[in-house]
Amino acid sequence: MSFALYLLGFALVTGGIAWGLVTAGVPGLYVAIACVILVGLGIISGVSKTRAKDASN
Repeated sequence: MSFALYLLGFALVTGGIAWGLVTAGVPGLYVAIACVILVGLGIISGVSKTRAKDASN
């Protein structure tokens, strides 16, 4: 799976969570904080899952 595809899926999940929080009446500042945290976690997990294996010598 490519890194871009992984991030696209994670962006959709983040958008859905943000939409749900806004619909539930959570203040915008908390929604923004949650989105920043989720984007950071998405980048970290995307890099770890799509990283090429190191060649053994």
